[in-house]
Amino acid sequence: MPTQTKKKRVRVVKKREFSSMTVKEVMEPQVQSVHLRTKGDVIASLMIEGFGAVPVVDKQQTLAGIVSEHDLLAAIDDGHRLGEVTAGEIMTGNPYSIRPDTNLGTLVHVLRASDLVRVPVVDAQDRLVGIIARRDVLRTYLSAGSSNGKRK
Repeated sequence: MPTQTKKKRVRVVKKREFSSMTVKEVMEPQVQSVHLRTKGDVIASLMIEGFGAVPVVDKQQTLAGIVSEHDLLAAIDDGHRLGEVTAGEIMTGNPYSIRPDTNLGTLVHVLRASDLVRVPVVDAQDRLVGIIARRDVLRTYLSAGSSNGKRK
């Protein structure tokens, strides 16, 4: 008597359309951030480790600003010693941020229309929950498949 083999259910996962994916799916949730009183030399050390811009948060993790390599160089050019200036003094205040539920299509438009390389991701209370960079978006685009691009 022949044995019956059970058919294994195969779950077919359809690749998502790139532009409909959300920031939350792609962002880096482990964000290296600093506080308003963090000294510039500490921030510069973080940037040497690979962070091109570092979000500045208050005690409640609310986004207060962002310090970029440009901000640090401006402080040096203005004659300041990085060990003597704080993030609060050199940061760009009220930086552009984005919500986790924003779709990647919208983010691509924002990145293209601006000089932004990294964008802090905040919740409804403006608390820092992640960061997303241009390279994260490009990596996701490539992994989603080339059929997701716009044709001209």
